[in-house]
Amino acid sequence: MKQVSEMKTIERDPSGGHQIVAYSQAQPPAFRAICEALRGLIEAAIPKATSKVWHGSPVWFIEGNPVVGYGATAKAVSLLFWNGRAFDEPGLKPVGKYRAAQVVFDDAAEIDPKSIRRCLRKAKSDVLDSKAYFKKLREGK
Repeated sequence: MKQVSEMKTIERDPSGGHQIVAYSQAQPPAFRAICEALRGLIEAAIPKATSKVWHGSPVWFIEGNPVVGYGATAKAVSLLFWNGRAFDEPGLKPVGKYRAAQVVFDDAAEIDPKSIRRCLRKAKSDVLDSKAYFKKLREGK
């Protein structure tokens, strides 16, 4: 079990999320451009969200609930919406066994800002209460 000091959760500071910027800068140039574009879209669409590097990737939260984040792998950058399956967006593909959905980018030119902003509006207004959701699952309800 990890000690608290070893956790990979870094709070966004008021000066602009230096840890998220550092995350982007650590990526190869093509993926750095994707991360920076996504960060700009996210922060413009949900400016009151808090953000941090959580489990190794940048994530934005509304009232403590994760709503959107992205992560780079060796092959692409994935933009994940925790309640994405509820958005009825054809570009989002289900991921995992819960309610998340994602879109994957290999190049910054693939990003459709209009589509991302639409998803972000839905993410901001249709927030999955993750604590209550997982509590229900644990209780078998």
